[in-house]
Amino acid sequence: MKAREFILNSGTKIFLGKNSENNDELVDEYAGKKNTILHTAKPGSPFCIIDKINPTKEEIKLSAIVCASKSQDWRDNKNDVLVHVFTGKDVYKEKIMKSGTWGLKKKPKLIKVKKKEIKEWEDKSKEIN
Repeated sequence: MKAREFILNSGTKIFLGKNSENNDELVDEYAGKKNTILHTAKPGSPFCIIDKINPTKEEIKLSAIVCASKSQDWRDNKNDVLVHVFTGKDVYKEKIMKSGTWGLKKKPKLIKVKKKEIKEWEDKSKEIN
């Protein structure tokens, strides 16, 4: 199954899993690498991979907004969403972990995506499609 793909204004691609199995495939592909990965602090979001080493702060922020907009947290609460930011080198998977679940070796960075930012992105993305 192919992941969702978005192209940021900078031309950088980001990939988002479509479900737990697709999330596993996607993260497994980037595990051990330096690529930036994002996921909401609460369960129920796609893993988002930035297909670039050392993305800019703006690319990370926009990727966090996209990730948050596709999360269950946003769908259910329509409020600010916290997003974890880490790299493929920070993730691990144990056999006992259910599909779509990954562990982190260290505490991730945290980005607060505001409700207004998600709404603006959703409105803008509707215009493009």
